[in-house]
Amino acid sequence: MDTVINGLTQGFGVALQPFNIFLVLTGCFAGTLIGALPGIGPINGVAILLPIAYGLGFPPESALIVLAGVYYGAEYGGRISSILLNVPGDAGAVMTTLDGNPMARKGEAGRALSLSAVSSFFGGTFAVVLMSLFGPMLAAYAVTFSPSDYVALMVFAFVTLASLVGKNPVKTLLGALIGLMLASVGIDANTGVPRFTFGIPDVLGGIDFLVVVIGLFGMAELIHLVEQQSAGTLKALKIDRSFVTLKDLMKVRWTILRGAIIGFFIGILPGTGASVASAVAYGTEKRVAKDSEAFGTGDTRGLAAPEAANNAAAGGAMVPMLTLGIPGSGTTAILLGALLLFNVTPGPMMFTQQPEIAWGLIASMYIGNIALLVINLPLVGLFARMLTIPQQYMTPMIAVLAFIGVYSVVSNPHDLYMVIILGIFGWFLRKLGFSLAPVILGFVLGGLFEDNLRRALSISAGDWWILFSSADSIVLYAVTVLVVAAPLVLRRFKIAGRSGPMDTTSAGKPRKGSS
Repeated sequence: MDTVINGLTQGFGVALQPFNIFLVLTGCFAGTLIGALPGIGPINGVAILLPIAYGLGFPPESALIVLAGVYYGAEYGGRISSILLNVPGDAGAVMTTLDGNPMARKGEAGRALSLSAVSSFFGGTFAVVLMSLFGPMLAAYAVTFSPSDYVALMVFAFVTLASLVGKNPVKTLLGALIGLMLASVGIDANTGVPRFTFGIPDVLGGIDFLVVVIGLFGMAELIHLVEQQSAGTLKALKIDRSFVTLKDLMKVRWTILRGAIIGFFIGILPGTGASVASAVAYGTEKRVAKDSEAFGTGDTRGLAAPEAANNAAAGGAMVPMLTLGIPGSGTTAILLGALLLFNVTPGPMMFTQQPEIAWGLIASMYIGNIALLVINLPLVGLFARMLTIPQQYMTPMIAVLAFIGVYSVVSNPHDLYMVIILGIFGWFLRKLGFSLAPVILGFVLGGLFEDNLRRALSISAGDWWILFSSADSIVLYAVTVLVVAAPLVLRRFKIAGRSGPMDTTSAGKPRKGSS
């Protein structure tokens, strides 16, 4: 504990220097703006600003502080477009659309944005506290996860996915299956066999996540708005002066805590990321809720859980990077590259040989979380007023943001056509009553599932028993069975409890014709 206190003291001595505070605030604000642009996301934001931070000749600790600020800011900024436009900024924000956008459509945009800010603040701060106290120990455990354990984790995520959205589990699973099929498009990296490419050379490398999410969400929303406009049923959204209240926070306090715990522990597992964390947190919260049918209609719990989880996952992903030199997500991989660029080798020795960098970065995360809250809460009203823009102007604005977001990252005109095709496909799915979130999550989880399943079977030379060979995987499968069986058992008990007195009553009454 003395090591942690001394390290944090030294870290705050670095992070609280006026220049570094300025960099934290600048990074958080810039990250918020970058994240608000659909499709850019934290990974591209950090990648764009890395050469700028290096080129300006910042000291290593200052460069990392501003990049970490961009990372945290973009994680929050992605929720703005999710809530207001129903277009997720990145994969971790997909679950936010499920209840965040319905709240905005009910005139509660300010309430949704401020609740998102508070949940993100708690999730991010919770993760940094755990990282300060138990970082090296947790990272050492996380790297013991084998490919077969990851397969078990993906199975758990798919099972929770089945209960995530909508009242029709069949459509949810079909949506996830469509996502899996989209994830398998391109050349198989192991066999070299083209899959679902139909002879089109531009899809040999697969479909970029950005193209899928912008097409299915952004373009489908655009077509939906145009359809309403042509039918004359398009109405301007109203906003009120709603803001998160103490009653709201008390209602979701345990939701936020559960989401933060789930997000942090999934975040420290290399390769999982905020998308898995937010999906599992949302599914878990829906499972434990007594009125689960309220989810998807603008329920505050459905917004708070993924928001706390994905920000905690962002903090958790920093643990293996700082303590072991293993990136936990795409964004931390770029931050790892930034460390190497400055001739800093991440790992346990970094905390003893260059404590000003390691602890300075951790201290800046505390400050960054507070800065995000201070910056974004006063701007909630300004962001919410975006919804007062007449829809005839909103429609082209979404189109411009979508195409800029795609072309600035992929720079391939073919992907713009893919966005349009996927947008039309997404619009048809919406007309048929499908939720688009399982499609996106199936797309994200499908790649992770396939990669780890292949690795596990390669290690065992094709022996499927390797999937059940470790204690971690067995525990995860047991929890998966529990998630499936518990509601059925509880429902059976409820039915038995209701039918018991009725049987007794009916037994006391003479049946017709029995006398």
